[in-house]
Amino acid sequence: MKKEVVEKLVEIVGKENVSTQSADKITHSYDATQEQHLPDAVVYVSSVQEVSLIVKLANQHKIPVLPRGAGTGFTGGSLPIHGGIVLVLTRMDKILDIDEENLTAEVEPGVITAELQRQVEKIGLFYPPDPASKEFSTLGGNVAECAGGPRCVKYGVTKDYILGLEVVTPTGDIIHTGGKTLKNVVGYDLTKLFVGSEGTLGIVTQITLKLIPKPAAKKTMLVQFASIDGAAQSVSAIIGAKIIPTTLEFLDAATIGCIRGKSSIPLPENCQAVLIIEVDGDPQMLDAQAELILSIIKPFNVLDTRIASTEEESEEIWKVRRIVSPSLRQVNPDKFNEDIVVPRSKVPDMIRALEAISKKYNVPIVNFGHAGDGNIHVNVMVDLKEDGMEEKIEIIMEKVFEAAVNLRGAISGEHGIGTSKAKYMSMGLNRATIEYMQRIKAALDPLNILNPGKIFIEEPSQSVKG
Repeated sequence: MKKEVVEKLVEIVGKENVSTQSADKITHSYDATQEQHLPDAVVYVSSVQEVSLIVKLANQHKIPVLPRGAGTGFTGGSLPIHGGIVLVLTRMDKILDIDEENLTAEVEPGVITAELQRQVEKIGLFYPPDPASKEFSTLGGNVAECAGGPRCVKYGVTKDYILGLEVVTPTGDIIHTGGKTLKNVVGYDLTKLFVGSEGTLGIVTQITLKLIPKPAAKKTMLVQFASIDGAAQSVSAIIGAKIIPTTLEFLDAATIGCIRGKSSIPLPENCQAVLIIEVDGDPQMLDAQAELILSIIKPFNVLDTRIASTEEESEEIWKVRRIVSPSLRQVNPDKFNEDIVVPRSKVPDMIRALEAISKKYNVPIVNFGHAGDGNIHVNVMVDLKEDGMEEKIEIIMEKVFEAAVNLRGAISGEHGIGTSKAKYMSMGLNRATIEYMQRIKAALDPLNILNPGKIFIEEPSQSVKG
């Protein structure tokens, strides 16, 4: 990077907030994928004005800008694959306002998701989106990826709680979309356009969120099944009875095999699927609702049920789910994690397709996720030291995505496209649809400055370099 650019960055944010040191560049060169790309500089911003000035500078010198929060993404969305400036937003971490009358919050993008949840719950309010990374992921990153989580079956995903945004555009303009009102049909809905755009269309510098009243109580259940079909039929039966649980999480047989003996809750050999079901609301109604759910699913090969009566027992049930990821490494040292989604009635079909792929290519595939919305976390467990394994993984991933799309699903439910899934976009979207998306990107970012190389496959001539 040219010396004059570094000097200008220092002028904007101060010397202590600009680094071209190797250690800092390495720290900001990777995410949860196995890719690594070094930036040319790392800049820590603290205001929308700083962000705007840096983006304008980048346009002047045709340098890529990569907005970054906690770097917890699974698809390479924040990787500086063309070098450039990594723009770190974690210093912008203030909860600016919690409005109890209008049930809204205004926050900066560096606020940790779980910290906002804790603060609003202290006053009886609730922010439902709960990605697994909520203890360290930032709200700005959640907006960029439209994060979900176990509670989305009842409450929806991040986009359902974003009322308004302050955004720095790829050319450095500062714009505002939406606002504090629940209704707003003034012009195009730019708020929804930016949510889930993976930092390719703008840099979010302030977020107005919708809050709801905190549920008074919850009840957690763990149900063991003799087959994945029984678990899937139970999900359909519960929803068909007009009951919408807070969460409907499932573990398949391969997942159960990884954690058997590691949980305080016994999981016998004939247990081939587990559902973790949680309901919330009026405490006087929860017992009846839980009993109704158990009566509905009883015909579907239920082996055993456990209902938590205390917070400690609820935590014990959720530990079954939380020990899954740490246990996967016992299968093989390397993990490729995908997040396909299918109509929830098609979950058994998808699991059978995954089992067939696993058998055909002799590679373990472990599956768990959000049965209530058909979002399956597919974990392909391999040893990359084996000859030809990287080529085999490419084939397996294509087969997994193909199976999901054939069941009228999609290649991603909540992790996004980033770099890792860009070449599979055409599986679920026709050429015209992708071209319209690319036209939007080109219109807002004519020099392809902002987070280049993400979502779409680029020709080398399209990339920008400093």
